[in-house]
Amino acid sequence: MLATVKTFALAGVSARAVTVEVDVRKGLPTLAIVGLPDRAVRESRERVRAAIQNSGFEFPYQRIIVNLAPANLRKAGPGFDLAIASAILVASEQLPEHVLDECAVAGELALDGTLRPASGALPMAEEAVRLGMRRIVIAEPSGPEAALACRLARNGDGESDALRVTPLRRLDQLALIGTESEPDPPAGPAPSATMSENDLPDLAELRGQPLLRRALEIAAAGGHGLLMVGPPGAGKSLAARRLPSLLPPLSPPEALEVRRIASACAADHDPAAELDKRPFRAPHHTISPAGLVGGGSPPQAGEATLAHRGVLFLDELGEFARAALEALRQPIEDGFISIVRARRRIDLPCRFLMVAAANPCPCGRGEDSPRCACDPASVRRYAAKLSGALADRLDIVLGLGQPDPEAMASEPGEASSGVRDRVVAARERQRVRLGDARTNSELGPEETRHQAKLTTEARALLLDGHRRLELSGRGHDRVLRVARTIADLDECERVGEEHVAEALSLRRRESE
Repeated sequence: MLATVKTFALAGVSARAVTVEVDVRKGLPTLAIVGLPDRAVRESRERVRAAIQNSGFEFPYQRIIVNLAPANLRKAGPGFDLAIASAILVASEQLPEHVLDECAVAGELALDGTLRPASGALPMAEEAVRLGMRRIVIAEPSGPEAALACRLARNGDGESDALRVTPLRRLDQLALIGTESEPDPPAGPAPSATMSENDLPDLAELRGQPLLRRALEIAAAGGHGLLMVGPPGAGKSLAARRLPSLLPPLSPPEALEVRRIASACAADHDPAAELDKRPFRAPHHTISPAGLVGGGSPPQAGEATLAHRGVLFLDELGEFARAALEALRQPIEDGFISIVRARRRIDLPCRFLMVAAANPCPCGRGEDSPRCACDPASVRRYAAKLSGALADRLDIVLGLGQPDPEAMASEPGEASSGVRDRVVAARERQRVRLGDARTNSELGPEETRHQAKLTTEARALLLDGHRRLELSGRGHDRVLRVARTIADLDECERVGEEHVAEALSLRRRESE
């Protein structure tokens, strides 16, 4: 007998429909899986056989062929277990065919028949809504994510009540679908725009670096990339880890984007943990280019995508492989990553705020320090890790020195809550002026010049600074964007001379 069941395969952070076709007929007992399965899918033969037998069903010892269509789409991961098992049960007439009619299923099976969550429950449920399916059957821990997709669809068009989420704990509960004993739909987490302050480090702990505090505020207000260059102990890492506490809360569309990425990239993440704060990713400097921006076979998201709508912190920038750093040039500019392989192209979102910290030389003390023992060639090689093309894409480049002892012994500075209020107000001015949720850092060249509204004095100062600092065309525009953000923080409609002067001062690597 032939049976078909719908499921999904992940392509980056989105889901694509897959039809599982199972043919059970007399012949030598075999179970073959075709349709470009990877090793994890091929190994499902043993998991499915044991799960069926340990769930009170009878595994058909006949010739079984499983086809995953479309055959030219690579299938990866253990999330196809439940679809294969349910199709075998229908084909062997142990489940009625109508149970899985207009239904999608996804989940990993344990040997005892217990269902484990599969990556991507949220994008799978969104795709099921788009395709007009009647039901999606998934593992119980993934239920809230799938229910969220249904709720958002109802809020959008009011016509998605036909999709029912059925969370199961065990394979034998398939027989309960459509009966009075069917498990109740889960209550999905509602989109939240509130931020939990207790879990975030506070900026008040940063002492003795007023210029760095100001740079953090400007970076948060306009979404500007920040590079900090200074000796160890100057507060670079401490400051970067407090930047998320200055950012405004995620809007509901942004929260959905973040949760969709987290769902597709980690099956065991806590959906509620993604509600209250923006992502903060701090990969180790040994990371590969594919790990940083995405890649592999099949292509998967990297740290840049996991930091979408949040902060990507690269500590000890000089220790990163240059190939990994250069791979960030296009994502910083465009806000997305295109991974192209022979048979497919995947676009991954990566609109992040990049923060990097570097020492001035390999020993960290700087060439001007009498204790620096680095030879000039070592310093040049160390500095060459950050190419001029990548540095030019960072809006704020700040040189730092060691904080004064008196400042370190002083009282704590302004708390994150006060700074965040100014940041939120500045972003609201940007939203009103631009008519959308973009920040100043996302403006195009023509938009930058139109939105800046320079005074005569500010225009003359920018021209002088362009010549003096030998800015590139991109650097000129980035100075304008930073100046526009400073004006927004000062509640000014036009960008004045003082705003341009401060923006120009924030493009240097040397400390004062």
